[in-house]
Amino acid sequence: MKLDRKDILKALETITIAGEGKNMVESGAIANVLTFGDEVVVELVLNTPAMHIKKRAEDDIKKTILEKVSADAKIKINSKVEVPEKAEIKGKSIPGIKNIIAVASGKGGVGKSTVTANLAVTLAKMGFSVGVLDADIYGPSMPIMFDVENEKPTSITVDGKSKMKPVESYEVKMLSIGFFTAPSQAVIWRGPMASKALNQMIFDANWGELDFMLIDLPPGTGDIHLSIMQSLPVTGAVVVSTPQAVALADAKKGVSMFLSEAINVPVLGIIENMAYFTPEELPNNKYYIFGQEGAKNLAQDLDVPFLGEVPIVQSIREAGDYGRPAAMQTGSVVASVFEEITRKVVEETISRNQNLPASEAIKITTMAGCSAVKK
Repeated sequence: MKLDRKDILKALETITIAGEGKNMVESGAIANVLTFGDEVVVELVLNTPAMHIKKRAEDDIKKTILEKVSADAKIKINSKVEVPEKAEIKGKSIPGIKNIIAVASGKGGVGKSTVTANLAVTLAKMGFSVGVLDADIYGPSMPIMFDVENEKPTSITVDGKSKMKPVESYEVKMLSIGFFTAPSQAVIWRGPMASKALNQMIFDANWGELDFMLIDLPPGTGDIHLSIMQSLPVTGAVVVSTPQAVALADAKKGVSMFLSEAINVPVLGIIENMAYFTPEELPNNKYYIFGQEGAKNLAQDLDVPFLGEVPIVQSIREAGDYGRPAAMQTGSVVASVFEEITRKVVEETISRNQNLPASEAIKITTMAGCSAVKK
């Protein structure tokens, strides 16, 4: 049986690339279709590097041809990503820091700081050089989680300038407003003061060479978030949520903030924290206390990667309180969970850097909003 190229193109007009309005043929995603008897070769060109979108597009093409043209067709798909020319990074970058990852949540209490701390120590265990900037000005928790609550950054001279030397714990460098205030002292600052303090911790510090800087953002989508993205070209964002509807609604807003035209920071994925509870005496049982796969479904709805589930485990809370992140418990279930999630974060970061232009720091243009810095 000989396949007709026109029939194939007509069939492919019924499907679209995820996130695009036009069909595959109209949008130019189908660069060419070649037929050889019962064989068909489809040249697919994508503008998005995400592996899950590529796989979905290829699956849709195969399914459509088999259903609408011929169930006996032998299909080969040659896919490629057209990489946009990498833009010059605008705004003020930090020399020596390769990737800046913002860890965010739409609301408080979802375990964002706990996830940040465990991602950091897992990256360090994998051999990466890591730094953590605790940007939660009003509720800094990193000093407690890394057992350095009583430490103070020292001053060193670099190229004739005085710089702060970040506190180091478990091979992770960190700075936090918590190092500069008493544990019982509330930080009662307006936005501009908080932003100035953040800028000092970012640019007046000697971070050295880092593969990853993780920024632990406060809850919400407010002034601190804008200040960070105004100051730095953020590589990508990781959003943390719990499975219940209230948290998911706010997580959706967090994702929306990063993907908005004005901010335009790639979302590397969503992590579902407190996903389920497994009693120690019943290791094969999972109890979905806050709902099942809510964040996973949200990731699918928003077409962003799902990075994994973190269970409710008492040792995670205890380890954070004792100042030794649970991911350091070699061979434990918790360590395995964070290793898998961290591996996906690294994979998404590599994919993002290979296939997307460099992020731009944004600038505030009006009292109502912001825009990307332009030449």
